[in-house]
Amino acid sequence: MAVKIRLKRMGSKRNPFYRVVVADARAPRDGRIIEQIGTYNPVANPVEVKLDEEKAMSWMANGAKPSDTVRNLFSKEGIMKKFHDSKNQK
Repeated sequence: MAVKIRLKRMGSKRNPFYRVVVADARAPRDGRIIEQIGTYNPVANPVEVKLDEEKAMSWMANGAKPSDTVRNLFSKEGIMKKFHDSKNQK
């Protein structure tokens, strides 16, 4: 099963709010998920990003691929660097 870490859109019209979720790649964008690992609110000023770093690292270590947007969020939070460093230590 191909697993992706991606955004699930929530909120009302013109007021988006996203959940960072782990889901099967074949599932629809707002469909069935495996686990929620964070939230992202682009409307707030400044932008709010809350992530469970340990869950994100463990899912990526088990082969989950982040989407482009989630990869950017992880990079800004420093998770991608930690994941890269942990991968190269082995």
